[in-house]
Amino acid sequence: FEQALHGINFETGKDVIKSSSFPILNNVVNILKTHEDYNIEIHGHTDNTGDEEKNMLLSAARAAAVKNYIIGNGVADSRITTFGHGQTQPVSSNETAQGKADNRRVEFIVVFEK
Repeated sequence: FEQALHGINFETGKDVIKSSSFPILNNVVNILKTHEDYNIEIHGHTDNTGDEEKNMLLSAARAAAVKNYIIGNGVADSRITTFGHGQTQPVSSNETAQGKADNRRVEFIVVFEK
């Protein structure tokens, strides 16, 4: 899932997934279909551009858009939980363009069914 951290892109300021992200998301779908004991958490993040509250909503909407893509491709809704963190969990400095790009991400956490 590491590739997905940096490969899922959205229209600027929107929760619309760019088509360039579809191959990566299709790979996630295939992994989940192959490993039916995997459940996932999808965590959406933004950089610090704009209003903090809007970023929180945007990150949640982006995580939901990824979930909808995955369930639309045959993975059960019950296997996926989403979270929006807005700009609260940066992984890089928001002082550079690269840092902002790093902070605009979707993370997957695999949760094994017991």
